Parts: sequence; C-alpha cells; structure tokens
Amino acid sequence: MSSSDALLRVALPVPLARLFDYRAPDGIAIDDVPIGARVRVPFGSRELIGIVAGTGPVEDGARETKPAQAVLDDAPLLHGELLESLRWLARYAHAPLGEVLATALPAALRQGAPVPETDVAMWRLADGAAIDKLKRDAMPRRLADLLATRARSEDELDEELPGWRTAARALATRGVAQAYRATPERVASAGTPGPALNDEQRAAVDAIAAEQGFGAVLLEGVTGSGKTEVYLHAIADCLARGKQALVLVPEIGLTPQTLARFRARLGIEVHALHSGLTDAARARVWAAAARGEARVIVGTRSAIFTPLPDAGLVVIDEEHDGSYKQQDGIRYHARDFALVRGKALGVPVVLGSATPSLESLHNAQSGRYTHVRLSQRAGDAKPPTVRVLDVRKRPLDAGLSADLLAKLRATVEAGGQALVFRNRRGYAPVLLCHDCGWSAACKRCSTPDHPHPMTVHAGGRRLQCHHCGARQPAPMACPDCGGLALQPQGVGTERLEERLVELFPDVPVLRVDRGSTRRRDALESLLAELGDRPGILVGTQMLAKGHDLPNLTLVAVVGIDEGLFSADFRAGEKLAQLLIQVAG
Repeated sequence: MSSSDALLRVALPVPLARLFDYRAPDGIAIDDVPIGARVRVPFGSRELIGIVAGTGPVEDGARETKPAQAVLDDAPLLHGELLESLRWLARYAHAPLGEVLATALPAALRQGAPVPETDVAMWRLADGAAIDKLKRDAMPRRLADLLATRARSEDELDEELPGWRTAARALATRGVAQAYRATPERVASAGTPGPALNDEQRAAVDAIAAEQGFGAVLLEGVTGSGKTEVYLHAIADCLARGKQALVLVPEIGLTPQTLARFRARLGIEVHALHSGLTDAARARVWAAAARGEARVIVGTRSAIFTPLPDAGLVVIDEEHDGSYKQQDGIRYHARDFALVRGKALGVPVVLGSATPSLESLHNAQSGRYTHVRLSQRAGDAKPPTVRVLDVRKRPLDAGLSADLLAKLRATVEAGGQALVFRNRRGYAPVLLCHDCGWSAACKRCSTPDHPHPMTVHAGGRRLQCHHCGARQPAPMACPDCGGLALQPQGVGTERLEERLVELFPDVPVLRVDRGSTRRRDALESLLAELGDRPGILVGTQMLAKGHDLPNLTLVAVVGIDEGLFSADFRAGEKLAQLLIQVAG
C-alpha cells in the first residue's frame, strides 16, 4: 500500500464508537505522521484535536476524504504500552476510543497546546540579597527564606507556598529575587535516612523486590504500622535501578505532605500531578514523565494516565478508597487500571491499605495477589480503645450526647485534641416542612423516581445539591403549602461546628470538609493553625486519610449507624473501613 493510497485513522473526542478517516495534510507524507500523534482536523463545522490511531487503505467507492489540517507532534504523544492500555480501557468501559484518549491527556495538550519543553520558569535570590530586612512571617520573607535554600521552579512554589506570586513580583522589584528559565535540578538534597525497618516491614520490601516483572502485592497494615516506610524503600530500590515510580493517593489533601516526606527521604525532585494544579503545570509534569525526566510522580486518580517509559513500580495507597473510581464521563477505577498497566509494563503494583477492599482480599486469598501483613504499630503506639455509646431515649444536642460532651470537655482540659467525625457536610441533610411533609429536592438533576435532596448550608440560608452542585437560597415559606414550619432535619459538620463553638467558647473549633478546604493549601493551613494546642476538629472522611495528628487523644463518631441504612450493597464494607480508619 503506497502512501498515496493510505488514510489516517483518527480517534476524535466525540460520543461515536468509531475512527474517522482523513488524508495526510498537504505536503506531508502519511509515513511521516506518527501513530499516537495529535492532529487538527475538520469535523462538520468545527475543528477538533484527535489522535492518530492507525492508518488504512482508501476503500473503493469511498467519498472524497478531507485532509487533516495540521500534525501537531513530531513524535507520538501516546504510544506503546500506554496507547494499548487505553485501547483496552475503551473496550472494557464500552467507551469511544477518542474520548478515552482525550481523557488521558492533560487539558492543555487536549486543546492543542505544544508539548512543554524541558526548561521551566525558575526563581532564585539575587546575589547579595539582604533578606534580614524583610518583615518576618510576611509572605515576601517566607518566599525569600525558601529561595535561600535553593532555586525553585514555579510548579514547586505553587506546591510549597501557595499565593507566592505577588510576593515574588515585589521581591523582583526590590532586586531581591530574579526569575529565569532553566532545567530544574533533579537532586534536592542527599536524602535523609529513615527509621530502621522492623522484621515485618523488611519482609514486605523483600516481597516487592522478589516480583520479577508484573505482580500484585497487597500490603495490609494496621494504621501506624509504617506502610509508607515500605513504599519509600521500594521506591528507593526502583530508583537505584534507574526506573520510574508512580504513587497514587486518594485525595489532593494528602499530596503535599506525601511530597514533602518523599522529597526529604529520597533526595530527588518528586512531581505532583492532580487537578489542583494549573493546566500548564499538569502538562509540564506529564511531559517530563513522558521524557523520563520525572522519576517519581505522586498524584490522584487521573495520574494513572501518566506515561512511564522507564517504569519500575506502581503504588496505590489506600487502595480501598472510593475516590479512585471515576463516576462520570469515562468510568474507570484507577486501582484496576493500574493493574492493567502494571501487567503491560511488566512491573510490580503495590496495593496498600489498613482496610483492603473485599475484592482485593479475595484476590489475595485465592493466590492472585501476594499478601503481606504489617500487624505491629510503629514505636510505642497502642491500639485504640473503642466504646459504643447507646443514645436511644437520650436527649441529644446537635447530635451530641451528654456523655460525649463530658468526654470532649475532659480531653481539652487535659491539653489534648479531639476529632468529632461526621461524614455529612453541610448544616443539615434535609429541609423539611412540618405542616405538609414537603422536602427540598434538586430541580436540576432529580427525577420522579430518584429525587436528590438539597443539603442545607450556611446556617439554613442556602440549599445545595451535593450530586450536581446546584445552589439556591433557602425558601422562607413552604413552596407547596405556604406554611412557615420549615426546619432543617439532621446534623452536618457546619451545625456541629456552630454548636461546639457555642459550648466551648475558649477552645479552637476547626471544621475540615470539602467546603472549608477548597483552596489548595487550606487543609495544611487549618491543621497548622491548630498545631499542638488543645482543640476540637470537626470533619468528614477527609480527616480519616493519612493525616498526622500526634496530639489527638479522642475520636467521636456521630451517627455512625446511619451508614447501614443505604441502598449501596457495599454499605457494610464502607462502614467497617471508615470506623477502622477513623479509630486509627
């Protein structure tokens, strides 16, 4: 088949399960268009960016085929293992290949932006800069102190010091800091040694190292048993072989603390990849990984699409977590796709959890996975003492019993910290009319068979749908009967925070949920604000995921049995996992 008789088979981001044929752009031979490269093509009245998925012959009697307008890449953007794994995902998810390939690309590349170069925007202190004259604790001084240790890329500054840009401009105006472009240094420090591994941890590291090629290792370790130490040793072994490592974590909030710990221990730059980054930053990390320059990548669910030309290890932390499952668009489970990629790459995949999913336990018990257990807590940590409070026929104050309030008071008076856990954000789950029984449901996404309740927020002044995000002011009167007997029903984290502030006016009460931690650095700021002072944290499951709270001595779980009254067939499994994780 000559190049003049061949067509490009292009996967486009449209909801059609087929490829589209185009001629090579005028002046370009079809053999010069790489499989896996992006092309810009006409599609009806639009222009779309697609991926060349192959070539094929011109069929007899076919209509005149349009030429592609431009080839955007000299080399394949998606190729080899990643392209074949994505083809598998399209078949498995019954999704159009074009939409799957588009999902795998960072937004900037998906929209046709050029692949970022190796050099990036960097900041450093100017020679002879006098930072002692800067006001201590102000943002310019904090930035200067950071740059005094070494120059940093803008991506690193976004992670380490959110809100730094205004301060950087001020320092540049005063001649204290300078911007320039360069390749960031890979080595940040010599790395700091960690604690000696115990026998169980050493056995786990050896089990991972023993995997020749692909193998799944289920690392089941009680909270505080040192699973992260096992990860770090396995990653260090991977780096020593000149390979890349990919680590997935369930929440963006876990990424900064994981990055800081990994950077300090491994002594190299560790790259973050998650939705909290700018489109340009995500494209830079993705491209650096594709070139093999990013050796360790830590990210959330979508980081599973990172190219790994020198792959050596994939780690899924908290493998049981539901946030690894994409619930809209192209539906996939990052843990399961990691296993598919691990098999294609021929590298071990480590699944870590204190509460493994039932399917992972089944695979381990049936011999498909290597099962490694860590039963010893690090240091002198003791297992928690669990007590069930029977609140039937007892008066409750915002869902809190008198016994629990007494425990909270005793904890803070003794100088400790308490966590009041309520896995329901907002002020109240339902707004109900006590005259006619009307309740607020979302007008945007509810159906007659499946109404989605509007959650009460802002002390009863606003309604919000947690399914689609729709918002509206809370009505003053019932829309059905006109009555004024509208009352919030149930208790959310906002209501708990409000009542605990009233009951403990001299103690800091901080709420940690998606509503209070929308900014990238909000969670770290809240925890830093509390420090090791006596106080009360009110939070959702965000606080049950790997955060270090050394002064926490009491955990109260409010209304935990509600988790059993769910249509989800996993309700019992999720409740058990949540209890064990929170009790930690």
